[in-house]
Amino acid sequence: MSILIQNGTLICPQGPVKADLRVRGGKITEIGPGLPPEDSRLVDAAGKLVFPGFIDTHTHLEMNKGLPNETADDWSSGTRAALIGGTTCVLDFAEPERGASLASALETWHRRADGRASCHYGFHMTIKDWNSAIRAELPDMTAGGVTSYKIYLAYDNLRISDGDAYEVVRAVGELGGVVGCHCENGDLVSVGIAAQKAAGHLSPAAHPLSRPAAVEAEAVDRWLAIGELAGYPVNIVHLSTCRALQAVRQARMRGQEVYVETCPQYLLLNESKYQLPGFEGAKFVLSPPLRTPADQDALWEALSAGEVDTVGTDHCSFRLSVKALGRDDFSRIPNGIPGVEHRPILLYTYGVTAGHISPHQMMRLLSEQPAKLFGMYPQKGALAVGSDGDIVIWDPDYTGRISAAHQLQAVDYTPYEGMAVRGRAETVLLLGETVVESGALVREKRGRYVRRGACQFWRRERP
Repeated sequence: MSILIQNGTLICPQGPVKADLRVRGGKITEIGPGLPPEDSRLVDAAGKLVFPGFIDTHTHLEMNKGLPNETADDWSSGTRAALIGGTTCVLDFAEPERGASLASALETWHRRADGRASCHYGFHMTIKDWNSAIRAELPDMTAGGVTSYKIYLAYDNLRISDGDAYEVVRAVGELGGVVGCHCENGDLVSVGIAAQKAAGHLSPAAHPLSRPAAVEAEAVDRWLAIGELAGYPVNIVHLSTCRALQAVRQARMRGQEVYVETCPQYLLLNESKYQLPGFEGAKFVLSPPLRTPADQDALWEALSAGEVDTVGTDHCSFRLSVKALGRDDFSRIPNGIPGVEHRPILLYTYGVTAGHISPHQMMRLLSEQPAKLFGMYPQKGALAVGSDGDIVIWDPDYTGRISAAHQLQAVDYTPYEGMAVRGRAETVLLLGETVVESGALVREKRGRYVRRGACQFWRRERP
């Protein structure tokens, strides 16, 4: 049976529209005022906002599997949590072992996710090694629906050289894909950590001191230079500082195409969290670290001005017992925080209702632009005839507070504990099937793998 959503405000690509919307056979088949009921099940969305399903561009589910620092959320719990918040698709990072093939990582991630995911999913591919064999795998990755990649300029077990990064950008760009980068100067991070430990600073308060804003900004500037020389657009994941944002602005003024992701934690939390008593600050140890209120203000301004393209979570959840691995040495605290469940409600509460962004901008940040950047548009990311029936009916009047006691994330805390929120995903459709109703999860394991195409976000012709 089809579903007819009536009387809502549709957040469409061109802007908000008062209209009805019908989903049949998993696809949006009609949009218009006063659509006839026909044989459809009716859903009254009066007073509600209707969004295309949200896309989280940055998750780490079931990471470090089998190790002492394994993440709390696997593909079952993490995608249930995503779905109840209105996120209908996640893009997770597949990570091959050093010396292993990309195909081995893709196989592993499919084995973990297939049949277990409650929302749709796709994979970015991490490149830790670069050689002729890895390069030869890229066309097979494209054929398998993997068209985005990530490299690191930090972490000794992950980073590659600048020369290899240049070659990766060129090789991926030739296939229409896009490469994202974790931008921190790895050598300077190592020096910073050593300096803090030599001074006897071993608590979580030393974490932000070991990797200050200059460490990110230098790496962002270097990554932009690599992209410029390679001749293809590049993506920056989890940008956190005003200083790095200024480097992006300068590159764009030169005519360079660059994409920027930030995360809710950099908009809503700041470095004061590292001064909490005892070991509480460990909850907020992530990289890049939380920054200053001035950095938060700059990111909100950039979000409002359309300078930020996507808002992902970098969801990487560790239980407090795992964070405790670094109780006597901050550098051993596993880096990461949870967030996949709460991203939409946080952006609506502190972005839309606070006047920083409009509902249409929220849709573009969480749906349209991620879908375009990562080769899923308009199958995903749009309320349009022919698009998938992944839909969020949003109740703007709901009020509540975030609490770990009531979350679906499998981790035993939330960095947003006690924060007041407004609005929520009241109803969520996945390919036209109701999976969240009255704010409660009613169906699980309906997620499907999304085979993605070329990046559709280039604003200029490819070289």
